[in-house]
Amino acid sequence: MTTCSTNVTEPLAGTAKTGTFYVALEHLHGWGRDVSDGEAFGHELNEKITAHLRAARASLQLIRKPGRSGQHRKQRWLYLCYTGDGHTEPWMEKMAVDGPEDLLRLDLSGPGRNTHLGAQPTEDPIVLVCTHGKRDKCCALKGRPLAAAMQTCFYGDDVWESSHTKGHRFAPSMILLPWGYSFGRLASGPAIEMLKTFHQGQLFLPGNRGRGCFDAPGQVAELVVANALIGEGETVAPGSLIVEAADNEHEKSAGEALRRVIHPDGRTWDVYLEQRDVNNVITSCGDEPKKGRAWVAVSGA
Repeated sequence: MTTCSTNVTEPLAGTAKTGTFYVALEHLHGWGRDVSDGEAFGHELNEKITAHLRAARASLQLIRKPGRSGQHRKQRWLYLCYTGDGHTEPWMEKMAVDGPEDLLRLDLSGPGRNTHLGAQPTEDPIVLVCTHGKRDKCCALKGRPLAAAMQTCFYGDDVWESSHTKGHRFAPSMILLPWGYSFGRLASGPAIEMLKTFHQGQLFLPGNRGRGCFDAPGQVAELVVANALIGEGETVAPGSLIVEAADNEHEKSAGEALRRVIHPDGRTWDVYLEQRDVNNVITSCGDEPKKGRAWVAVSGA
């Protein structure tokens, strides 16, 4: 049977999970097919948590440490991550929790609002590897071994198994926080190198699907410029490039876009993009292939 993540015709760039606020909760029990379907927390508590997070436009990720040892931890952790939007800096904080009901005590109106509950800023990046088998079996079959392999090189809380991170057709799929970059189709060696590179303050391009604070054309534009700069020997820090819709965006026809990428030193690039058809897109394991659309840069950096 053809499975979703064996298809390599669809470009990765421009497919990142969008959003700027993540709540990642260590939760060892069943995640259900969807973390908000009531199976994980029970329906009554789930309704309260869902409403609380929706009001803050927060995306909930359920996480756990790879391997059997992760099932016997006495301490549970929760991360609040504001990815920034290009103009604002990322912010991530970490706190101990007793259970999912602690989510209802959180002030989700902005960074640094929960120090009274024990939340402390953390600068160490974390990667959430999707292993959500009930959502798509490729994520379990490919995500769990990848997370376990990465854990052998990072002994702290750098690597987590996670609920659905969007894009299971690119399994193993993962999100890198605090910047909100999505990745896909990485084997264990490149994935380990990816996390090491981010620890060194540098952007990693292989398998990079884009940064979720930007829309799909903006994600592609950032990676196009970053690739050009890195190819010229420059170092690009994660989250350092700003992407904006250019002034004449309204003049572009449907299926076309213009994005301006701004470097911290003031350099700018206008990247023109268009949507193109992609064949044999399999959105989930067992589905029939269909035609999709992908953003492609046609001129710019």
